[in-house]
Amino acid sequence: MTAHRPTASDQTQEAKPIVSVADLEVTFGELSVLEDVSFEVEPGEFVGLVGPNGAGKTTLLRALSGALSPSDGRVVIDGNAIDELPSKASSRLVSVVPQDTALSFSFDVRSVVEMGRHPHRSRFSPPSAADRNQVDRAMERTRTAQFADRSIDAVSGGERQRVLLARTIAQDTPLMLLDEPTASLDVNHQVETLELARDLVSDGRAIVAAIHDLDLAARYCDRLLLLADGSIRADGRPETVLTGAALEDAFDTTATIGSNPVTGTPTVTALPPSTAAVDSVSVEPTNLRIHVLGTGETAAGVSLRLAAEGASVTIGPVPENAIAAETARRQDLECVETEPFAPITAVDRERVISLVEAADVTVFADFPITTGSQLLLEELPETTFVAVESSEDAGEFVGAEANDRYAALLEKSVITTRAGVLDGIVRTIEESEYGPEHATLDRPVSKGDESTREERQSVETSSDD
Repeated sequence: MTAHRPTASDQTQEAKPIVSVADLEVTFGELSVLEDVSFEVEPGEFVGLVGPNGAGKTTLLRALSGALSPSDGRVVIDGNAIDELPSKASSRLVSVVPQDTALSFSFDVRSVVEMGRHPHRSRFSPPSAADRNQVDRAMERTRTAQFADRSIDAVSGGERQRVLLARTIAQDTPLMLLDEPTASLDVNHQVETLELARDLVSDGRAIVAAIHDLDLAARYCDRLLLLADGSIRADGRPETVLTGAALEDAFDTTATIGSNPVTGTPTVTALPPSTAAVDSVSVEPTNLRIHVLGTGETAAGVSLRLAAEGASVTIGPVPENAIAAETARRQDLECVETEPFAPITAVDRERVISLVEAADVTVFADFPITTGSQLLLEELPETTFVAVESSEDAGEFVGAEANDRYAALLEKSVITTRAGVLDGIVRTIEESEYGPEHATLDRPVSKGDESTREERQSVETSSDD
């Protein structure tokens, strides 16, 4: 439930960057992996690297750690060109939690954590009291002290991840690099790991992490670098980087951006390619006007999906504190907002009915029937409906009349899923007598109609004349 927190860079504008990357290029033979990459990371900043597979995220982390020398450009860590430093010196500046947490030898957990102190002492000297204190604090912070004497092979994947985090904490570097730190973890360990990372940057460290999950990256990172084809496509706060246009450019997919109702951070929903068509006649979503009846997550998701396809979407009635209202505000959709926990007023009912009458199709999206919404149901005009119901209690209503009215409307509706709502809308148009009245949308070919589109157009033209 963590939202963004103020960073040290917010508080100390004069602080020098921990990381300074200028015109970085990395090539392997003829293959260019990174090109013209430049950015800085301040103390106390958590920067997420996001992008499709093969974008260059891991290569960039290797260049930051000094494990990989750039073909061109410079990587400077805390004032030092990292690729020019001896291994021990670079290890005092940068620590790494790799994606692969397997170790070659079955050390006990405490020995693994103590490895983080090697860059700080001479080769054959035993751990000092300061080293032991650092190890103890790191294990306490990561809750790994309880299995300090256990073999690293005998702990779970989530526990091993915490052990390697403890090692990097004990290493006590100004920069930490995390390569997909949540990739193989279940949900509770993902959150636990990133909560710990947030605590570490609050101490003034800088963290750069490659993160596959865009929602988690938006929730925990102060800033995101969006990589694609070896270059940075966007750099900034999560809400400015995670846009539909940027994600389409980087991932070559359509995505809608919502808002987490608890944290307020962006959420990303990737959409499958639309297969909507009426027989051989394509339906352009941009020609459709759709009204959504619902207030919750289903209504929000349906609205996002249809808006992303280019349809003209309206929604309501929706309590102003509902997730569907927040989605409408973020997407700039026309929305009839009502006072929470209050009956729907006659004025708002009239506004909703006018929007339904203007729409080509109206979508019931887990529409909640309450005492306050029964009147609206009774006043809804006869039109074309699609129903999306995902919850088990959807359709359980107050009063027999409301139940009967909704049941009657459902009998005339196409029932579909959230993902298939656009196809459901097209089916509704196909089964209607005339379809929406748009100049670019032909009347659908109904079953048994053997006339061609050209013949229909000829008849319609003659009628118009």
